[in-house]
Amino acid sequence: MKNLKRVSFLIMLMTFVISCAGIKDKNTISGKVESIENGKDGYTAKINTDKNEVYYAVISIVNVGGPQNYKRFKEGDAVSLKGEIWKTDTEKHMTVREIVSVK
Repeated sequence: MKNLKRVSFLIMLMTFVISCAGIKDKNTISGKVESIENGKDGYTAKINTDKNEVYYAVISIVNVGGPQNYKRFKEGDAVSLKGEIWKTDTEKHMTVREIVSVK
């Protein structure tokens, strides 16, 4: 009985670790900036990914950790972003926590 509990716990732990690894990949997007809409303390960039998905990425000084991490995008920039992804009925959004690269 003890061995059964240990094996069950090990299986649950491995499942949790594997599922967390999958979540990290889903929190990164890369693509081209199609448009920019200015807001109060930042802006929203419409990003078209390589898989032809559209995300609305909210970039603000507070969310990226201060002015030293904040960058202003231009239309046509190739960007890679990390953050929290959330969806509405028809749109995908990201609250950007890290700007990985801008080209």
